[in-house]
Amino acid sequence: MPDALNSSDPRNPPVPPISSRDAPRFGSAERKRALAAAFQEQGEDYDRLRPGYPDAVLDVFLAQVAAPPGSTAVRAIDLGAGTGKLSWALAGRGLDVTAVDTSPAMLETALRRRPTGPPPFAGRAVTTRVAPAEDTGLPASSAALITVAQAWHWFDAEAASAEVVRLMAPGGVLALVWNMLDVTIPWVHRLSRIMHAGDIHREDFLPTVGPGLELTGRSLHRWEDPMPTQDVIDLARTRSYVITAPEERRSKVLANLDWYLHEHLGHAPGDVVGVPYRTDVFLYRPTGAPGSAV
Repeated sequence: MPDALNSSDPRNPPVPPISSRDAPRFGSAERKRALAAAFQEQGEDYDRLRPGYPDAVLDVFLAQVAAPPGSTAVRAIDLGAGTGKLSWALAGRGLDVTAVDTSPAMLETALRRRPTGPPPFAGRAVTTRVAPAEDTGLPASSAALITVAQAWHWFDAEAASAEVVRLMAPGGVLALVWNMLDVTIPWVHRLSRIMHAGDIHREDFLPTVGPGLELTGRSLHRWEDPMPTQDVIDLARTRSYVITAPEERRSKVLANLDWYLHEHLGHAPGDVVGVPYRTDVFLYRPTGAPGSAV
């Protein structure tokens, strides 16, 4: 690791370890809708550049659920599924998954991602449904596991919570998941600032959920996603701030990232950089239902 990444380097003075945010902020409902819509046609880049989810995170989910009597598979619904990264990861662990999203383009990318080859995918499928998380139209009590990755903050929390409670089978669990750049590391903190990563939460962040759901467990997982430097730069193109920015501002962000990685930090173009992430998992069950903490 280059010396420029060391927190004692005078070019990288210590930085605050956490964001001041307690939740993503949008300014207005109109701005929130505009930013959400920005992802609609970003399926290919989003799928290629955004990280997946560590096996340890999937282990947390699977420890909470069991197949219903008479069935060999756990049924899962992935709300706000996007390009299906989490959906297919769950299918790879033997679950039958319905991926729900409002973007047909994102779900088309999810279907193109279908893995080929031997088990664990043999006999498992991800089905897709174009619908909002607040009103999926799926049968009641139909899923032992409901997941939301990188998307809960785009939903109407009260309406989505009510829909989750309706969809959840007895003994079921809701898992809210966020991958975030690990800004406790100084060079990553600065990277996030240059990239305008708006999904960095406070350490004491708790998602807002509606009545009928209670938190039963949470966990934190730290890991690295290895990426060529150009992909780190292109990662900014999947951020809503950059997608919606005027061309001049977007070009400036990308140029600043190029300078930061290749000149300031000293990486050669094409070097593979381990980008540190943290994945936060929050587990919920219907109020009063038995459940175990993580």
